[in-house]
Amino acid sequence: MDFEACRRAFVTRDPRFDGRIFAGVKTTGIYCRPICPARTPKAGNMTFYPTAAAAQEAGFRPCLRCRPEASPDLGAWRGTSNTVSRALALIEGGALDGDDVDALATRLGVGERQLRRLFRQHLGASPVSVAQTRRVLLAKQLIQETRLPMTEVALASGFGSVRRFNETFQQLFRRPPGQLRRSRQAETPAADGVTVRLPYKPPYDWDGVISFLADRAIPGVERVEPGRYARTLSIDGVRGVVIVTPRGDDALSAEIRFPRLQALPAVIARIRRVFDLSADPALIGAHLSQDATLAPLVAARPGLRAPGAWDGFELAVRAILGQQITVAAARNLAAKLVEVYGDAIHDPAAAALGLDRVFPSPRRLVGQDIAALGMPRARGAALEGLARTVAADPAIFTPRADLASAIAALTALPGVGEWTAQYIALRELREPDAFPQGDVGLMRALAGDEGTRPSAAELLARSEAWRPWRAYAAQYLWAGDPGPAPRKTARPRATDDRQAAA
Repeated sequence: MDFEACRRAFVTRDPRFDGRIFAGVKTTGIYCRPICPARTPKAGNMTFYPTAAAAQEAGFRPCLRCRPEASPDLGAWRGTSNTVSRALALIEGGALDGDDVDALATRLGVGERQLRRLFRQHLGASPVSVAQTRRVLLAKQLIQETRLPMTEVALASGFGSVRRFNETFQQLFRRPPGQLRRSRQAETPAADGVTVRLPYKPPYDWDGVISFLADRAIPGVERVEPGRYARTLSIDGVRGVVIVTPRGDDALSAEIRFPRLQALPAVIARIRRVFDLSADPALIGAHLSQDATLAPLVAARPGLRAPGAWDGFELAVRAILGQQITVAAARNLAAKLVEVYGDAIHDPAAAALGLDRVFPSPRRLVGQDIAALGMPRARGAALEGLARTVAADPAIFTPRADLASAIAALTALPGVGEWTAQYIALRELREPDAFPQGDVGLMRALAGDEGTRPSAAELLARSEAWRPWRAYAAQYLWAGDPGPAPRKTARPRATDDRQAAA
C-alpha cells in the first residue's frame, strides 16, 4: 500500500477507494473510511490498512461519523487470492460461528497455517479477526439503524451472550451499546421485522438484476416488480420473508422478517450474494472492456451484476428442470414443484404479496415421484437422486479449493453435467471465473453477421482473455442476447445439458 496514494485518497475524499482502504489515526485511536467528513489528520498520525479487520486488529476502533460498517465490502472481489475470496464467502455465511480455522482451511483444501498466511498477506488480519469484525460491525449497524432491544441485537449479530456483547462494545468503543443508539436516530422499523441498509460500490444496474430475477421468479415463492423484490426463505427449517428495494444512496434496503434472530447474519449474507453487492464494477468493467465485442455491452450496462442464488439445492433443481427447455418452461415446472411439495408460510407481509410457499427442502423430495409433475422420468429420477444426495451432505454446495475441484464435485451429482455445474458455480459458489461455455444464449450472443455461432470449444478458447471475470462476461452476453430466431432446419437433439440460463 503506497502511503502517498492512500493519503491522497483521504485528502480528496475519493469515493473510488471507499471499502478498499481504511486509515487508523494514532492520536485518536479511531479508523476511518476515505469519505469521512472529519478533517484529514496530519500525515504523521495516519497509518493505512486494506480492511476494517486489519485496522481493528491493530487496536483502532470504528469512527462514529463515517461508520466503517456501512462501507462497500470489496475484500472478496479483488481477485488477488481465490482462496481468500472463498474463505470470506464462507465466513460471511457463518463458517467460523461454530467451527475453528482448521475446519475452515480443510473445507478450502489448504492447511491452517497457509490460510492464516494468506489472510495476513491479503487482508492484514487473521480469519478470526475478520469474523469478529464482521460481527461487531453488524451489531453496530443494527444498533444505529434499527430499534431492536440490545438483547436481540446481541443474538442477531452472532454474539454468544449479552455479557460478551456488552464487554466487546465497552472495550472497543469505550462506551456501552446504548450510548451508540442514543447518539443516532434509528430508521423507522418494519412491523415484526428488521430493515437494514446494504451498501454497494456504484454504479449498480438494478434494472438488469431485477430483469434477470423476474424471468426466473417462481409464483408463490417470489414476487418481482420494477422497484421491489420479495421472496420466502427457509433457513434450518425456520421460514421467513425478505423484501429488497433500491435506495438513493448507493445501497439497497432489505426488510427481513424472520422469527429466529440468530439467522439474520445468514439472511444478510444471502441477500448480498443474490444481489452481488461485493462486486467492484469499475475493476470488472475495465478488464472486460478490453475485448472489442464486450466493450459496447459493458458501456451499455454500467454496473451490471452477476445475480447469485438463494440456495444451492434450489438452484440445482431449477437448473436440472430447465435442461433442454426454455426459461419460462422451467419456471412453470418449478411452480408445480413448489405447489405440490413446498411448505406453507403464514406471514401477513408475505400474504399481502401473494407469497404462500417456501421452496421444498431436499428431504421433502426424497422418495417422491417428481416426474408425475410433467417431465421425462429420467429427469424426475435425477431430481430425486439429487435430493437424496444433498439430504445426506448439506454442505455439498459450498466453495471448494478451486473452481476445477468444485466442478468435479458438482458433476458427480445426479443430473448435473458440465453446463449445470458451471452455472451452479457461477450463481451459488460465486466463482467469478465460472463459465458455462456450452450455453446456447452465449453462443447466440456471439453469432457472426451471417448468424454463425461459435462452438463450445471456440467459445471457451475466446473466454481465456476474459479471466478472471468470465462469470461477468457471461452476464453481459446474456444481457445482449438477441433471443432465438426462426431456424430453417430442425434443431439437432442435444446430447448434454446445455441450455439458455435457467
